[in-house]
Amino acid sequence: MTLPGLLISAPASGAGKTTLTLGLLAAFRAQGVAVQPFKCGPDYIDPAFHTAASGRPSFNLDSWAMQPAQIRALMQAADGAELVLAEGAMGLFDGAATTGEIGTGASSDIAALTGWPVVLVLDVSGQAQSAAAVARGFATLRKDVALAGVVLNRVASSRHEALVRSGMDAAGIRVLGALPRRPQVTLPERHLGLVQAEEQPWLAETLAEMADFVAAHVDLTALRAAATRAPTADIADLRTISPPGNRIALARDAAFSFIYPHLLAAWRQAGAEILPFSPLADEAPDASADTCWLPGGYPELHAGRLAAAARFRSGLHRFAATRPVHGECGGYMTMGEGLVDASGARHEMAGLFKLATSFEQRRLHLGYRLARLASPIPGHATGSRLRGHEFHYATILEQGDAPLAHVIDANGAAVPETGSFKAFDGGGRATGTFFHLIAEAT
Repeated sequence: MTLPGLLISAPASGAGKTTLTLGLLAAFRAQGVAVQPFKCGPDYIDPAFHTAASGRPSFNLDSWAMQPAQIRALMQAADGAELVLAEGAMGLFDGAATTGEIGTGASSDIAALTGWPVVLVLDVSGQAQSAAAVARGFATLRKDVALAGVVLNRVASSRHEALVRSGMDAAGIRVLGALPRRPQVTLPERHLGLVQAEEQPWLAETLAEMADFVAAHVDLTALRAAATRAPTADIADLRTISPPGNRIALARDAAFSFIYPHLLAAWRQAGAEILPFSPLADEAPDASADTCWLPGGYPELHAGRLAAAARFRSGLHRFAATRPVHGECGGYMTMGEGLVDASGARHEMAGLFKLATSFEQRRLHLGYRLARLASPIPGHATGSRLRGHEFHYATILEQGDAPLAHVIDANGAAVPETGSFKAFDGGGRATGTFFHLIAEAT
């Protein structure tokens, strides 16, 4: 039997899910409660903040991309904890238009699968008793999703709170807390609308403020008591995901930080050794590795330093001559010939692919991806079907290598960003995709 848990969700993005989740994680941790965090959906930013707040690794749970066995395996990460808190994505019922492995990617799918009741964060600015109608609708839309209660956010005054509470009482909705307007208790936004945990110099102070804020305005005892256990599940392990090699040279610094934690955990569980290196520090991949993996991140913000990193670029070429190198999104773009930053300046990249990309004119590429490989990538053979997620603003200016895969979105529409494949005479190969791998498809 798994641990009791709750899923923190909302009617829409921007309602305060992350602030509440981080505040709860930090507040319970301050009380000595071991809390295991999870993130619903494909977001790869929030888990790092969860880890900083809770002191435990946070993992994504995704009903569109992951098989049930993989989700069960990830839930076992809660061993040793006393409570699970999973943060939702977007609105509670928001997901893809079509079903993937077990659902649409909606947070409600994870609530139904695990049995964890939902704590709904409601932005009540501009409304009073009408907020109860929203909560009531969310409580009744899916019979397999239970609502533990609501936390009111951006409450203007004690009178405002009383009016909202009266509506909730009439609708039979439990109020677990009420957060007053306090815009300074939040995380800043930055490039792409995202901020990375390691880029926050005052992260510990910010998390402490969030913990104090949430503890002062949410009934932590009642909230913890509302948590329920997930149904009994068979023991599973993460080895449904093949590691790309036995010794993996992994680019890891401020330019290359977007890789799903569950992938790293699966690789390690399968016995692989991960050898981090920093392209920004002009480090080459470890010569003893049998595979090199360049994750996504922000190469466009560090393009000048990457262009000047001669040791990294020459080392990557030597590695690729005899062994596989794979890049995802930012890593893929770094493997190209050139990258144009937002100011229009072109920077020379590694040159493994005949690929040039640009951020001068932003164009959003966002959504789930299903790819069938036309050529192998490390850990996955030709013909494998992979599920992933794409999020970037880059445009392809030039592309001249063989396509890596046939890629479609969650609606079945073809995606023109097919990735690239190139083989080298020494037996090595370079592969790259714009999507971030989540799992193999059934």
